[in-house]
Amino acid sequence: MPVLCSSCGDKRAVLKRPKTGHSLCKACFFWAFEEEVHQTIVTANLFKHGEIVGIAASGGKDSTVLAHVMKLLNERFNYGLELMLLSVDEGISGYRDDSLETVKRNQQQYELPLKIVSYEELYGWTMDAIVKQVGRKNNCTFCGVFRRQALDRGALMLKVDKICTGHNADDIAETVVMNVLRGDIARLRRCTAISTASEGDGVVPRCKPLKYAYEKEIVLYAYFKKLDYFSTECIYSPNAYRGHARTFLKDLESVRPSSIMDIIHSGENLSVRDGVKMPVQGTCQRCGYISSQSLCKSCVLLEGLNRGLPKLGIGKHHRLHDKILIQQPFTEKEERKLKTVHF
Repeated sequence: MPVLCSSCGDKRAVLKRPKTGHSLCKACFFWAFEEEVHQTIVTANLFKHGEIVGIAASGGKDSTVLAHVMKLLNERFNYGLELMLLSVDEGISGYRDDSLETVKRNQQQYELPLKIVSYEELYGWTMDAIVKQVGRKNNCTFCGVFRRQALDRGALMLKVDKICTGHNADDIAETVVMNVLRGDIARLRRCTAISTASEGDGVVPRCKPLKYAYEKEIVLYAYFKKLDYFSTECIYSPNAYRGHARTFLKDLESVRPSSIMDIIHSGENLSVRDGVKMPVQGTCQRCGYISSQSLCKSCVLLEGLNRGLPKLGIGKHHRLHDKILIQQPFTEKEERKLKTVHF
């Protein structure tokens, strides 16, 4: 006997929501998903009428659903936003070039302006070239740092007021777990924030409208809406540290479906006791980007790549920053420690 939708009671249910356990028809699921994103936006006061908002678009399910829902809600509830798509080309052959074709199709489907910035034009390196030098162990560190700054640079080119990203509930829960395992108190305090204020010149405020949306529901929404998205995983990501946190969370979720939201709420309510020393936000002496050190992570990673010392930006090498600033050569012992050993 077919199960009826638990919301309208008329139509046949086509899915059981992972988030709530309710059996819903397509129309009721679409309404529930869109309404929840709308409530997230309104409750957190993410946007103001008349703002220019850049949507970080990768062509994947999260950013495609985000672009679709943002355009839909902007028209339905009259947010009064000017929306644009912003993409980063990391230079990964067989992956990013294909996903950018999806983004270009999305641009035509949603009739939104698109800006693409590339690692090669910003840093003089592609991820393919970086992986050749550093190997596959720490390549995600380079990509994550460079992408964050590339998004900010692209946003400044577009003169947007805010960037919204497709981070979902699963992503945020994974980040909480990763920061707990690393003992990273500074990031643990801010990783659950739904929006970030402008942290200085060259940094555009960001927000996460899909913060409370489960990844499974995003996939279901994209599937039933027949959205055009790119589903292949990055060829360099299987070795990423985040993958272990993701596997751990999936195992937890199979036992307790609410565990993802529980972890997010735990992260939101964490407080750091008085007296704990926290990094002081400053600016990079070389490029002016935000940094708690004399050089930002991006500049240190680039210096390591350009010097053929890829380990320079991996781990704690703050004592070498002064040498980099005054362009003083490293000792033979220091260089030996910073070179990649190929077996």
